[in-house]
Amino acid sequence: MPRYEHISEYDIDLDGKGLRIGVVMSRFNQDIGEGLLAACIDELLACGVAPELIRIATVPGALEIPLVLQRLARSGKFDALVALGAVIRGETYHFELVANELGAGITRVTLDDGLPIANGVLTTEDDDQALARMREKGHDCARAAVEMAMLQKVLP
Repeated sequence: MPRYEHISEYDIDLDGKGLRIGVVMSRFNQDIGEGLLAACIDELLACGVAPELIRIATVPGALEIPLVLQRLARSGKFDALVALGAVIRGETYHFELVANELGAGITRVTLDDGLPIANGVLTTEDDDQALARMREKGHDCARAAVEMAMLQKVLP
């Protein structure tokens, strides 16, 4: 049922059949990254994305993620990308630097290359917060990647 009479709305489509999804995961804070990745892959498969159409790349740390996202985006081989990892606050300013630059890099690739990127890099105060959020965030990113890829297919 339409939300508003006489106003058309794009439908939410989570049918990932035929979609090609790239995932870039930081190995820094690897346990959390692997938890994010497992949840993301589980949800991509649940959305119908074929395993052979999912490609995973790992990088040493969070700041390396945008470069690999850019290369994947420019390859023309993907309908959407997912960035996964964890930046956990330490005792130095480094946390802010990494979190801010990473977010800006992901946004830049998305806008410059016109490819949806689901940002699943957790920025938390401690390991416990990251562990508590990793499963849900992994699922959310998979759904966001599929939904945005499908929306891109119907937008003018």
